[in-house]
Amino acid sequence: MMAAAHNPIPPPSRLLLLAEARAVWEAGAAVALWPLLQLTPRGDGHPVLVLPGLVASDMSTKLLRHYLQSRGYDTHGWGLGRNLGPRAGIEDGMIAKLESLHADSGRKVSLIGWSLGGVYARLLASTRPDLVRSVVTLGSPFTGSARATNAWRVYEGVSGQSSEDPRRMKHVRPTPKVPTTSIFSRSDGVVAWQCSVEETGPSSENIEVVASHLGLGAHPAVLYALADRLAQPEGAWKPFNRGALGPLVFPDPARPE
Repeated sequence: MMAAAHNPIPPPSRLLLLAEARAVWEAGAAVALWPLLQLTPRGDGHPVLVLPGLVASDMSTKLLRHYLQSRGYDTHGWGLGRNLGPRAGIEDGMIAKLESLHADSGRKVSLIGWSLGGVYARLLASTRPDLVRSVVTLGSPFTGSARATNAWRVYEGVSGQSSEDPRRMKHVRPTPKVPTTSIFSRSDGVVAWQCSVEETGPSSENIEVVASHLGLGAHPAVLYALADRLAQPEGAWKPFNRGALGPLVFPDPARPE
């Protein structure tokens, strides 16, 4: 369920793939900076559904969800075990979870998806935009080549499906009709960053961070950006302000390659 082939974008280099080991340091940095991260805006209590990446489970998003819970959000994992691709029952299970959160709270749900989870988030927003408040993806390959990642063989092996998936991608590739943010890193060692670049518009944007792919869900800069994005008032969304923290923390995502 990765992007269909259109551009000859190569996957990240082996050097970047080896550099994914820095994810451990990034998680440690989040713990060390936890007191500062508590200075971000508090949320309004609306539900947030967090979708994990390929072969990952809700355990992988535990720190992220704990942080958002501390900021006042009603945060939930997807509850569908390991993400082994869109196998039988997965899409129905996600829609049921989304509908349940909306029914229980009476409010629209924000979706956060890490890698393949972000592809799911965009699919959900396309399927049920009436239930979705906003979408934030972390290193998700929603455009470009299906093989512009170092994970396509794993995807095909665990899902039993081709990484070329035009039927689903025709719903994933267009920008969702809700406020949408793509957070990506040019030093991503798993997904070619060009496949995570959103077309900017009145309610869509890109936020660049300097992070590994495996560390995106725990990187302090990502947590800061997530808190800022989720705090946007419903119906009054404004683009992310890099402010004094850029360019070292939040480089200009529109700069030339």
